[in-house]
Amino acid sequence: MSDKLVIIPTYDEKQNVGPVSEAVFQVIPEIDILFVDDNSPDGTGKLLDEMAAADSRVHALHRPGKQGLGRAYIAGFKWALERHYAFMFEMDADFSHDPRELPNFIRAAENADLVLGSRYVNGIRITNWPLSRLLLSKSAATYVRLVTGMPVTDPTGGFKCYRREVLAGIALDAVISNGYSFQVEMTHLAWSKGFRIREIPITFVDRRSGYSKMSAKIFREAMWIVWKLAFRSRRPESRNTS
Repeated sequence: MSDKLVIIPTYDEKQNVGPVSEAVFQVIPEIDILFVDDNSPDGTGKLLDEMAAADSRVHALHRPGKQGLGRAYIAGFKWALERHYAFMFEMDADFSHDPRELPNFIRAAENADLVLGSRYVNGIRITNWPLSRLLLSKSAATYVRLVTGMPVTDPTGGFKCYRREVLAGIALDAVISNGYSFQVEMTHLAWSKGFRIREIPITFVDRRSGYSKMSAKIFREAMWIVWKLAFRSRRPESRNTS
């Protein structure tokens, strides 16, 4: 078994799960992939079971219904910790996150506990987004930084690599957010506990197929969660961010 695991949440991603797993294995043949599926109505779960039966590197975790991104990752983290993986990645199924970046995360993790793939470090690297969406995302990143004091350029990004020690040191059942604010909360928890955080540049490409899961409810959650995090812990135990 590999010591590295890519965790990919899915909901109606039948068109993407096969190609994205092939792309990951082309880059790192020995890595494992865990798909966490929320009972996708398009048959993604059935396809994942077939993929897992055909390839021991592929695993499928099924949940009874759509419960949100955060809960999917929490389930995946617990599954991974039980199986003693040393490095756990977050990655989207839709090719917004380029699997060819994975080796860069692994190299960065040699001197970091949490590696964040940033769309905004040393410039802006986003493809196929309208200006309105880019401005919203960049404004949200600035908002999070100002409210929480967390010194990262892209706190809402979802392409990450955690060392096992980070996830083992966080009370996963106490994580309160579920939408895209989940990414902010997890990074904030790691930062507050003094884990070493490093950002590396990535290029974000809008999804090839399927549809975005963003909603007004998810956006509203993100707005108030940031203030809750700020009041929860204004001062981290130690800071080591680069």
